[in-house]
Amino acid sequence: MRILSVFARAYPRQTLVMLVCLLLAAVAEGIGLSSLLPLLSLTAQAATDGNANPDSLAGKGGLAQAVSHVLVGVGLQPSIGLLLLIIVAGMTLKAGFILLAQKQIGYTVAQVATDLRLALIRALLTARWEYYIRQPVGSLANAFATEASRAAQAYLYGATILTLLVEALLYTSLALTVSWQATLAAIGIGALIAYALNRLVRMSRRAGARQTRLLKAVLAQLTDVLYAVKPLKAMAREALIGPLLEGETQRLNRAFQREILSKETLRALQEPLVVAALAGGLYIALIRWALPLHSLILLAVLFGNLLNSLNRVQKQYQQLVSYESTFWSIRATIEHSEREHEIIHGKKRPRLKSAIRLDQVTFSYGDQAVLHEVSLTLRVGQVTALIGPSGAGKTSVADLLVGLVRPQVGEVWIDNLPLSAVDLQGWRQMVGYVPQETFLLHESVLVNVTLGDPDLTIADVESALQAAGAWEFVAVLPEGLHTPVGERGARFSGGQRQRIAIARALVHKPQFLILDEATASLDPVTEAAVCATIQQLRGDMTILAISHQPALLQVADTVYHLEGGTMRQLDRLISQPSASAIAT
Repeated sequence: MRILSVFARAYPRQTLVMLVCLLLAAVAEGIGLSSLLPLLSLTAQAATDGNANPDSLAGKGGLAQAVSHVLVGVGLQPSIGLLLLIIVAGMTLKAGFILLAQKQIGYTVAQVATDLRLALIRALLTARWEYYIRQPVGSLANAFATEASRAAQAYLYGATILTLLVEALLYTSLALTVSWQATLAAIGIGALIAYALNRLVRMSRRAGARQTRLLKAVLAQLTDVLYAVKPLKAMAREALIGPLLEGETQRLNRAFQREILSKETLRALQEPLVVAALAGGLYIALIRWALPLHSLILLAVLFGNLLNSLNRVQKQYQQLVSYESTFWSIRATIEHSEREHEIIHGKKRPRLKSAIRLDQVTFSYGDQAVLHEVSLTLRVGQVTALIGPSGAGKTSVADLLVGLVRPQVGEVWIDNLPLSAVDLQGWRQMVGYVPQETFLLHESVLVNVTLGDPDLTIADVESALQAAGAWEFVAVLPEGLHTPVGERGARFSGGQRQRIAIARALVHKPQFLILDEATASLDPVTEAAVCATIQQLRGDMTILAISHQPALLQVADTVYHLEGGTMRQLDRLISQPSASAIAT
């Protein structure tokens, strides 16, 4: 039940309001049920003598006499009509307070899911870049979509348990005033039933934990497959991937089956056990303790409600333990992401007046060496090209320049400021970045270029699209800038998607532009247009072009070659790069 204390600490006000409403509902129901015993006494007397005399309640003792004294104390004469009115009023008030409590529970359930999702988003967006490299996207998507909802359901079941426990406490208290011996016997029988069925609850806990693990694995694999479904189908290789997903899905199905089996078994066994316990208790109360009929009827009502509440507690607890694993799972993901928070020590705002430099930088990912004592200078206003074979570390150079990763040895300099002393957010706001793999949101062209930045105007967007060579095809779209691009930009060709991504990098007028194979998907005409744009930007913008394309190399002021972890500057201004240089 540790999860209930976690929820109570996280949502103290909501939990307090819920508990107050539940207690008030219990008080209202208690008032109504307390009037039932004197009502039964008066009804029995009326049936026997033809007259219901309120004075006869004074000699009954116990609960009936206490209720009579209270009513007389406030100036009311006990009667069948009055007692019926009190019962109706009590149940009506109970319904009202239960409604308020359930409304609070429902609102809090929605808030729990929302808060978990927001906490996950904030933690992920502030995590270090290296953290993302190790995380399967599918498991993070599963945490956001599935685990947050299931964790919120755990709060619902926990709150329902509290509701039922308050009800059980009320029924127990009233039953004790009628016959404490019979009440203790009923509680003992209820505890034995709960113990006998506890194995089914443990089965649900194990099934729920297994579901959590398998859902993570299945969604991680499915996400990877969907990203690669086009080449898989093109090579008729999808049949090889199918069994992997099918095997995990079948295991997930078996976990669901075990949970269903435990739930339905618990439901099937509870009812006959409760009826048997109730019959046994009433038999003992009637034969051994010889309770009067009206007390026996009230005890039957109270015991029936008490045992029903306790059994429902066990059912809700079974649901809770099957869902709580998802709460601990998403909490672990959030906490892990928070521990990977990107720490920014620098405070100085860079200006970029002379050059960006790598100075004797050595960098590796874990045990994998990438760069060894590499130096590079990007002069302000010039175009620098970086070439080299695949896997040489060219993208890692770009990551170092924008501070996504830090070198183990050496330093990155912006003018005379080491990157460690720079405000990284301020520096990155000066950067335009076009990665090798373009990503487009399932939104309009406008949103994909601006990313929702309210400071950017339509004119800014049009200008960026023109500079990227994209305005010609965007302008003729049915809805223009407001045309949806489709899932991952499926509405457009690879080259068109790339041009929209370039426009996104240019729209906020960066001082430093990184093009990581940004023209690889463009046709010669569009590539020539982009190169012309780069030439126009020379002097106003510092540009790093990671590329093998001859057109980009021809417009570069300086060319560096990276291979085997070392870098060298190629001879002079390349107007016609050699075939061997381009091939590498």
